[in-house]
Amino acid sequence: MLTNNLGYPRIGSNRELKKACEQFWAGKSTLQNLVQVGRDIRQQNWELQKGQGIDLIPSNDFSFYDQVLDLSLTVGAIPKRYHQVILNPANSELDLYFAMARGYQKDDLDITAMEMTKWFDTNYHYIVPEFTRDQQFKLFSTKILDEYNESKRLGIKTKPVIIGPVTYLLLGKEKESGFERIDLIKNLLPVYLELLKKLEEQHVEWVQFDEPFLSLDLTEKDKAAFKYVYTEIKRAFPKLKTLLTTYFEALKDNTELALSLPVHALHIDLVRNPEQLESMLTAIPTSLKLSLGVVDGRNIWKNDFRASLKLIALAKEKLGANRLLISPSCSLIHSPCDLDLETNDAVLTPEIKQWLSFAKQKVEELVTLKKLAENDPEALPKLELNIQAQENRKTSALIHNPAVKQRVAGITKKDEHRSQPYALRSVAQKAALKLPFFPTTTIGSFPQTPEVRSWRAKYKKGLLSQQEYDALIAEETKETILFQEKTGIDVLVHGEFERNDMVEYFGEQLAGFAFSKNGWVQSYGSRCVKPPIIYGDVYRPEPMTVKWSAYAQSLTEKWVKGMLTGPVTILQWSFVRNDQPRSETCTQIALAIRDEVVDLERAGIKIIQIDEPAIREGLPLRKADWQDYLQWAVRAFRISASGVENETQIHTHMCYSEFNDIIQNIADMDADVITIECSRSQMELLDAFADFKYPNEIGPGVYDIHSPRVPSKEEMVFLLEKARAVIPAAQLWVNPDCGLKTRHWEETKKALIEMVAAAKVLREYVEEAVTL
Repeated sequence: MLTNNLGYPRIGSNRELKKACEQFWAGKSTLQNLVQVGRDIRQQNWELQKGQGIDLIPSNDFSFYDQVLDLSLTVGAIPKRYHQVILNPANSELDLYFAMARGYQKDDLDITAMEMTKWFDTNYHYIVPEFTRDQQFKLFSTKILDEYNESKRLGIKTKPVIIGPVTYLLLGKEKESGFERIDLIKNLLPVYLELLKKLEEQHVEWVQFDEPFLSLDLTEKDKAAFKYVYTEIKRAFPKLKTLLTTYFEALKDNTELALSLPVHALHIDLVRNPEQLESMLTAIPTSLKLSLGVVDGRNIWKNDFRASLKLIALAKEKLGANRLLISPSCSLIHSPCDLDLETNDAVLTPEIKQWLSFAKQKVEELVTLKKLAENDPEALPKLELNIQAQENRKTSALIHNPAVKQRVAGITKKDEHRSQPYALRSVAQKAALKLPFFPTTTIGSFPQTPEVRSWRAKYKKGLLSQQEYDALIAEETKETILFQEKTGIDVLVHGEFERNDMVEYFGEQLAGFAFSKNGWVQSYGSRCVKPPIIYGDVYRPEPMTVKWSAYAQSLTEKWVKGMLTGPVTILQWSFVRNDQPRSETCTQIALAIRDEVVDLERAGIKIIQIDEPAIREGLPLRKADWQDYLQWAVRAFRISASGVENETQIHTHMCYSEFNDIIQNIADMDADVITIECSRSQMELLDAFADFKYPNEIGPGVYDIHSPRVPSKEEMVFLLEKARAVIPAAQLWVNPDCGLKTRHWEETKKALIEMVAAAKVLREYVEEAVTL
């Protein structure tokens, strides 16, 4: 029986990678320093896992930005617009890499970044590969080989982790018509074979191919591609031990296909779907090893050893110990690094901490489970401690609140709907708000400078009093309101300078949430988030945002939006309790947000944004399971938004989502205005709204806030013209793709000035059309 880890967090226990990347991008650190930080993190990760006793330790699970982008560079899938970056001898491979991720605006070049979207149903974002009909591939980067040899020099033999070729193509996007990206498989596979040949020459024993698409709905062409790829790899490398990994869902109707592939071992996610083990064991061929994903790679709850040991025993009885690998359900990049760093009992209480497990502890759990499965008596004390923690959690008085459960049970149909349909609300809102055509706004947050972050840190450490801290935040808010007024933005925001993270801020003020000090996970690139931990029943003890929204509104005659995070997004971007249905927890959060919406309206806030960027992200991976989720997710949003009068305008925001197949459900949310990410896709996402004839108002993002480049007025006018071609002008708003928190003030001001100018151009077009 082997212990097998699928991947380890690459940000560093203290976010060393984030800091090194941002220093490099700002020109404050050298490429050599950045490369050394990456090398140090890899070494620490490998040595930690070796020290704990992991048998199959991953390499190539490290990335400076994104593992999918790494593979695009490896196989030479570099869009033509970046070739000028390659040709500049002053640019390194990492300069090209970051240009693809973040855009490039220097050396008289202005190149847009590649598109970014969510990694399956997680909050991790990947860089979408771009494919053309005549796409050619070649081995461009040797990162996979280099990192394997790096570990070998340290005396640690690792298992290279590679996104499988079928999943890689399916993760991408056709950039021209007339072909399907899966048709490129015969062009792509030779590069994989060349890479595997080089790895074989270095005496690699195991290679892990991540093929999560095997757990999704597949076409016949997709299935044929899987058979072709792994048959060819087996033919070329008969002695190579290939581990094929699936995760986030059960294999279901793809079980027969997966079991037929000529690989050495198959990994299945038994956290997401433990029921699949029994059917797997009845059909598995005698030549195949099975990797049991029993430790949750995506949540922070301590493994229930008794439940995992039952699954392991069942598999061991059927297959024997020598055919089993004990593994996490998926890569641990979705988990924080180390629970041992949580030393402040005031932040994370000992009672709650005993229920938790971060990446380092999950590695320990794998080793302990192996020992327990092999009847090692030294592991028995850990089993007893584990049982105690599980029982303590079940009986803890912290978790259950009868009043919250009673309120959820009392929800009526009236609570789920606005008092009038949108057509009537729209008339009332136009009369009350008096906004121009193409009203301009932002998505909510403004740049949080080092000074703003330092104020919050000092306040939390007691170095600033409440009065001193509030005075600083008030002044920053005032300056931001004045800037927006001067720029000519129509609907203002207060800037959210008092907030840390859009979910954490609310969780800190809601009952049933706990927090960590160092529980960071990567969202994209250098962007890390620290998800709250929902451990118990949720309610709102007191107002959360009214103070600063009302203050900002008092500074201006223009409308200021109240800014809230929606119930589904709070759920999705938290570590969620696993002792009750997610739908129940989401409804509890919805009632808390409803209370806040009503209080904002009472305070004179007539435009309220309830962000739901995670609605689509929460979709089950199989379409057959969608409707149940969408029913409770849409209901939760409507509960949160339906307590206000017709004149109050409810906005929502969504980013990095494909809407075609859920557009009816988006409409069912019944937000008065929806703002969406559109600039990286060049307004392609609007097609779904146009084809559906979406009745409410839409703000398609006209510039990409995830890139430091400043778009021109003409570029934004071009995008707005594309939007106006498919959406009536009366329905269109003008806004950035997302919040501006992570940007710098200089580029933000320049971009917003251009954005307002672009809106004015469009208004002139409309006025001319009306005159004619």
